[in-house]
Amino acid sequence: MSANRPAKKVPVVVVGAGPIGLSLSGDLGWRGIPCMLVEQSDGLVSQPKMDMVGIRTMEFCRRWGIIDWVHNAGYNRAYPQDCAWVSQLSGGYEFGREPFPSVQDELKPPQSPEKRERCPQNFFDPVLTRFAKSTGVDIRYRTEYVSHEEHDNGVTVRLKNLQTDEEELVEAQYLVGSDGGASQVKQNLGIKMKGIPALTYTTNAIIECSGLEELHDKKPGYRYILIGPEGTWATLVAINGRDQWRFSIVGDETMRTLNEEDISQAFRRAVGRDDFDFKIISVMPWIRRQLVADSYGTNRVKIAGDAAHLTSPTGGFGMNTGIQDAVNLSWKLQAAIQGWAGPHLLDTYETEMRPVAIRNVNEATSNLKLMLKPRESLNEMVFKPGPEGDLARKEFGDAYTAAMKREWFSIGIHLGVRYEGSPVISPDGTPEPDDTVSTYEQTARPGHRAPHVWLDPECSTLDLFGRNFTLMRFDDRVHVDELVAAAERSGVPLEVVDLDHNEARGVYERKLVLVRPDGHVAWRADDPPADAEAIIDIVRGAKAPVAGSRKQAEEVMTS
Repeated sequence: MSANRPAKKVPVVVVGAGPIGLSLSGDLGWRGIPCMLVEQSDGLVSQPKMDMVGIRTMEFCRRWGIIDWVHNAGYNRAYPQDCAWVSQLSGGYEFGREPFPSVQDELKPPQSPEKRERCPQNFFDPVLTRFAKSTGVDIRYRTEYVSHEEHDNGVTVRLKNLQTDEEELVEAQYLVGSDGGASQVKQNLGIKMKGIPALTYTTNAIIECSGLEELHDKKPGYRYILIGPEGTWATLVAINGRDQWRFSIVGDETMRTLNEEDISQAFRRAVGRDDFDFKIISVMPWIRRQLVADSYGTNRVKIAGDAAHLTSPTGGFGMNTGIQDAVNLSWKLQAAIQGWAGPHLLDTYETEMRPVAIRNVNEATSNLKLMLKPRESLNEMVFKPGPEGDLARKEFGDAYTAAMKREWFSIGIHLGVRYEGSPVISPDGTPEPDDTVSTYEQTARPGHRAPHVWLDPECSTLDLFGRNFTLMRFDDRVHVDELVAAAERSGVPLEVVDLDHNEARGVYERKLVLVRPDGHVAWRADDPPADAEAIIDIVRGAKAPVAGSRKQAEEVMTS
């Protein structure tokens, strides 16, 4: 680095341009906060590690105005989305199936203005890159984060241009590591992770195979689970709805290296025939983990996404939890940079999101155990022809189909996130509802996601939230002048929205509901607060947490 070159200054440096880093930097840019995003690779995705964009993530995409970009990203939205469990595709047995409509035909649930979307990472990352660039994010590819030094007023970040080997210092107010499970930012912070470091050693192969549907006698599907005498051994997933498939040899706790011939033999076994052509595009061995970081960072340096939590993909919670991280952290960084955050606001990123990560990685591991259940006890009769085999297959298939529903239907995991006991949430004394998986009942109870109600055919209540705090007033006779004045004195951006809408009034249950920029309810009541200043101080993190007030997160499962 040239000694005469002054260090570049930027409010936030984000390390890692995967979907979490792109979402965080894009959301910061959307909020008017300049951001530098550094990525050591060229940004191309050869091994899409995710393919399901969850319903809550799609609500954020709606907020950002990029829904159409996701829909048109490249996945064949007309492709059938059934999940089936089979011994092999051609000539094998089908034990059961969960039918789903195509992505284009799936209806939106009543709890949301959006629905989950099939958009694998090789399609979704370019969408998020386009979004981040549209908000002015400075994206630096082939740039390596080397180290950082944190001080009272900011962070000095050392970067290296991998094409020129030139190093550069950047002065930032905050640094965020979203650089994956092996995060260098996390390592430099000395943060450890807790949980199970190796659930399975799995090998993924992206395979190009045109006309696979014509090679077998099963109905088309998005995902096939392959079950043999040894139990569940592989999965096959349609990653573009045309000719590309992700073939995952699930493995177990034993580390092994598979070459292309091993994968080819396994793929032919899965299809059930040898007389067809296919091409292995890429191979990636990986370890399925169940880990959550002990800490989410320091005053000026935070971690997010896989750097903070690693989960089995069973359920599709990994990336979607990480994007929840990004949206939770983004508005708090905005508040800190613009000067209206209290001294405790950024601490609540960990307070709120770490319990969510623990909940979600535990659920994903439970799903994995259900998927692998045939390894424990599988009646060999399920592979025998004849009436006895038919009976065994029906008994096994019905039980397996029922067990797998927990993974396929998980709206409660995606929309039921709540920040119970958070010091920046003002509780109203109502009891916490059950944390459900397959069902979800909307509630405007403080700490929960603010409910969706259609205000007109195109406008959802969710469209009111995002850039500011939003005070929903369902009775304009209730005075809110003191609350508005208290927000103004603290610099908190607050918009009052008057709603004369019976359905929304019934769902929100109170005349006044204060919603945070991330779309979670912060406070609600029928009357103005007796101390408006105190409420504003709570929600902006100006009040120190009361000892023992935060709900303690359960530990990550270790068995």
